[in-house]
Amino acid sequence: MLTKRKTLLRLGATAFAAAALLGAGPAVAQQVVKIGYSGPLSGGAALYGKNVLSGMEMAVAEINAKGLEVGGQKVKLEIVALDDKYNPSETAINTQRLVQEHKAPAVLVPHSGGSFAVMATNEAQKVLLLSYTSVPQITERNNKLTLRIPPEFTSYVKPFVNHAMTKYGKNVAIANADHDYAKAWTAAFKPAWEAAGGKVVAENPMSYNRATDFYSGVSRVLAAKPDVLFIGGASEPTGLVIKQARELGFKGGFVIIDQAKMDEIGKITGGYGSLEGAIGVLPVVEDSSPVTRAFVERFRKANPGRDPSSEVSLNYTAVHATALAMKLAGSTSDAAAIRAQLDKAFKSLPPQHNPHEMHGVDARGGSTANTRVAIVEGGKVKEVRLDTLAK
Repeated sequence: MLTKRKTLLRLGATAFAAAALLGAGPAVAQQVVKIGYSGPLSGGAALYGKNVLSGMEMAVAEINAKGLEVGGQKVKLEIVALDDKYNPSETAINTQRLVQEHKAPAVLVPHSGGSFAVMATNEAQKVLLLSYTSVPQITERNNKLTLRIPPEFTSYVKPFVNHAMTKYGKNVAIANADHDYAKAWTAAFKPAWEAAGGKVVAENPMSYNRATDFYSGVSRVLAAKPDVLFIGGASEPTGLVIKQARELGFKGGFVIIDQAKMDEIGKITGGYGSLEGAIGVLPVVEDSSPVTRAFVERFRKANPGRDPSSEVSLNYTAVHATALAMKLAGSTSDAAAIRAQLDKAFKSLPPQHNPHEMHGVDARGGSTANTRVAIVEGGKVKEVRLDTLAK
């Protein structure tokens, strides 16, 4: 009798445990969805690439903490990051890996060369390209599975030209980087400067991603006695170019392409003093918006000793919008359905997830916003709305 009782107790305990497991099953069932990243994590543009990745990771941490449900199923997001060293051929290889090995429905690429490489195959691969570059050609190609995250850089060109020429003079020297994105900026800036009555007195693009000493290149353009230097690439080498230009006696202004961030440049130059007269994109840490200030503090709390750049904040917003688009589409794998919901997703984001006040996505896949830019006056950053500056 005792043996039979023990047997019944064991069977009861086993049945109870099995029931508990079965009951817990639906509560813990969770789909893991991987968002890919291919960008520079080594070399001269490593800081730039890591800032992009930090924004993505911050968004994913918030999304997972709150909980994401798509089509009635709980979803956990993960970032899979691969270093492409700013090399477009590496970007294409990385994207193929991310799709084949990790089943990533979306891949974020933070440079134009890599984005163009991915656009050659992403529609066939059925993967959504989140392109962090502001070259207009990204959306002109009519790729149905591409989002251009920042607004087109061409919106900066005329206001930047008018400001620099009015304040400093008509002679400009071109000394920006030599990668694809910088070349696209030059192709838009040079004719705009000349159309406004200015003259390009020297042109010497430099390898910002590989060089660490720009004295010879900067000396070459300064010999032409420009009033303004047109510069920019990754922030750290841009800072070296500015520092060395001032050390060589340059007193004029700077037009800085939107890839370079003034706050990061200031860490190289020892503050904003060397940037006097410069015009460029507004540093996130200098943005006066209460929403942006709250975002900065959240980032600092999660990343002690670091400040967020717009690479952080814009890609943070892009990942939040992508997750919301998945929810609206009812799918984590249908890239076309997710892309179709991105405009509604951006418009529906709560302010804390959209510090740049992005308005939505146009029919070609480009984001829209009334961008804030920065002018350095008296060693301090002055915030200006781009539409105000254009007037």
